[in-house]
Amino acid sequence: MTDSIRQAVMADLDRVAWVESVCFPPAEAAGRQALEARLGRFPDSFFVAEKDGQIVGFINGAVTDERTIRDEMFEDVSLHNPSGCYQSIFGLDVAPEWQHRGIAGELMNHMIQDARRRGRRGLILTCKERLIGFYERFGYRNLGVSSSVHGGAVWYDMILEFSQ
Repeated sequence: MTDSIRQAVMADLDRVAWVESVCFPPAEAAGRQALEARLGRFPDSFFVAEKDGQIVGFINGAVTDERTIRDEMFEDVSLHNPSGCYQSIFGLDVAPEWQHRGIAGELMNHMIQDARRRGRRGLILTCKERLIGFYERFGYRNLGVSSSVHGGAVWYDMILEFSQ
């Protein structure tokens, strides 16, 4: 369990970039510049989890009217539409030494609650096959293999739609 989840600020960039670098293979990890651009463009949907005064994980993503994530969205922050219908999840990262303690779930629940509060229709993400069950526990539905080829991996499109 975390001590707190809060909106990320630019001063968090170094730690966030480090966490990203240890959570994903180099071909899939967002680089420091991409994370800095995200923090600058959509800080309202970029949250960090803290434990004992240290960032142990984070979640972030742009807002869009699209029901699935396109690869261009990961790098082109101008595709963020603050009034869009869907909150995307580009990354849900927890430092390895803090994994399997419920932190990823806390971060996801925080993002879901924030998306509801902002009147979004739901959330979208891509994940690897081994994580489909994790996201289904939050109510996401698997839409099948994604057209994303990010990092050369096979991804699955997932969507969580709120009842209207």
